[in-house]
Amino acid sequence: MLRPLVLAALMISATAGAQELRIAMKAAVDSADPHLTYTPNRNVGIHVFETLVDLDPQLRPIPGLAESWRPVDPLTWEFTLRENVRFHDGSPFTAEDAAFSIRRAQSITGARTYANAVRNIAEAEARDARRLVLRMKAPTPLQPNFLAQIGMVSARASVDAAEGDFNGGRAGIGTGPYRWVRWTPGQDVVLERSATWRGTPEPWSRVTFRVISNDSARVAALLAGDVDAIDTVPAGLQPRIRESDRTQLVSTDSIFTHYLYMDSMSARIPNATGADGQPLPQNPLRDQRVRQAMTHAINRTALAERAMEGGASSAGQVSPPGFLGHDPSIPVPAYDPALSRRLLAEAGYPGGFALTIHCTNDRFAGDARVCQAIGQMLTMVGIRTSVDALPTSIYFRRGTTLTPTGEPELSAHLSMYGSTTGIGTESITSLIRTINPGLGHGGWNRTRYSNAELDRLLTVAEEIFDADERERAMQRALRFAVDQQALLPVFFVKMAWGIRRGLTMPARGDGFTMATAIRPAP
Repeated sequence: MLRPLVLAALMISATAGAQELRIAMKAAVDSADPHLTYTPNRNVGIHVFETLVDLDPQLRPIPGLAESWRPVDPLTWEFTLRENVRFHDGSPFTAEDAAFSIRRAQSITGARTYANAVRNIAEAEARDARRLVLRMKAPTPLQPNFLAQIGMVSARASVDAAEGDFNGGRAGIGTGPYRWVRWTPGQDVVLERSATWRGTPEPWSRVTFRVISNDSARVAALLAGDVDAIDTVPAGLQPRIRESDRTQLVSTDSIFTHYLYMDSMSARIPNATGADGQPLPQNPLRDQRVRQAMTHAINRTALAERAMEGGASSAGQVSPPGFLGHDPSIPVPAYDPALSRRLLAEAGYPGGFALTIHCTNDRFAGDARVCQAIGQMLTMVGIRTSVDALPTSIYFRRGTTLTPTGEPELSAHLSMYGSTTGIGTESITSLIRTINPGLGHGGWNRTRYSNAELDRLLTVAEEIFDADERERAMQRALRFAVDQQALLPVFFVKMAWGIRRGLTMPARGDGFTMATAIRPAP
């Protein structure tokens, strides 16, 4: 017969092992397909679909499903997979599954894919059950970093799988510590602990990701004990979490940079008009002096401290401090309205012009407020600005739409972006590198920017194996982009979470809320 203290301990242990973790997210998951990009999707999906290479909270590569990797030569990588890894249906994970997953990520079509991460892979070959060989089109020293974006799927279960097959269907099986149970669009995603997981069982038998888009409601849910963790806590609500004896705040700088994107390629644009309200005969954003005038019209410090309520820091470059490619010698552009007016006059616009800028109104706390403030700043120097703040779903759809005459529908627009690799050159490869679907370049290049010298600098940087030399080459490419005003960095977005006391969670630069990192406090 068990002694009372032993029995009590076992009962406590069983209760802890069956505990549910409830996470509230600002943004909703819109697909379970691991090869379609969108931060909320990846945040949830990575619990189910593991990657060959993981990233630590500072986004440095660590072993995932691959226990090791090495460059055989400048055009060949070899990955050695872990032993005894199984999918949720009990079938073994092999190098053939890894090769299939990479090929699928290369071939899947759409506006939001990870083709950029596998752009240089010419062939993925399973040498045997545990050895994967990648033959490259060009030297790719950072390929292990890139593979941290590619979820591994079952070759057997995912043959000819469409997006719906992952949304709780036949292809929705991975190797992760949690398995896919239910997705209710716009409401929640439910995961359960996997019985086939190779590691120590997770403390949470069930994880529910609830969608609570309203910031105040999300914080209130945490304070009331309705959820255990929340993401995307705006600066203005952070004191409520700090001051409560039931909750705690976790925060860090993130990979996400807020930009002003401009169509500097089209001969004419629909959103720039003269005093008569008619579109201008030429695109003023093509003139670099106009772009310089716009960057000096923006008071980045005021935006970060006031419009963002301290939830951001001023940016003068693409890569945030602490991430690959950041150059501490690049200054934040000076706020100088007088210089902006002189530059506009030199460009032939002494009386300015009218411009409509677009942005989101529900992607992060303060996005519409920032947009209005930038509109006022531009108006002060002579660019009479109207603001059109849109729901995220509409913004992204219109961002890929062309006018009947072939120009992007959005001529100047604000949004944030960060490569989940934490590598600055990968951000601009997606955002402003010359569009080349075959190479995976320009996947998010909605302004159709193209500059041969920038392309050359990026190619040089991504083929260098020496880490220090590669870092310097990255900085040269990123500085060139800034000097050209190819896009205008505005601020680096800070990330903050609230969790209930009694839990621990490390902050991540990618902004993910990982159930696998949330633990009962010792």
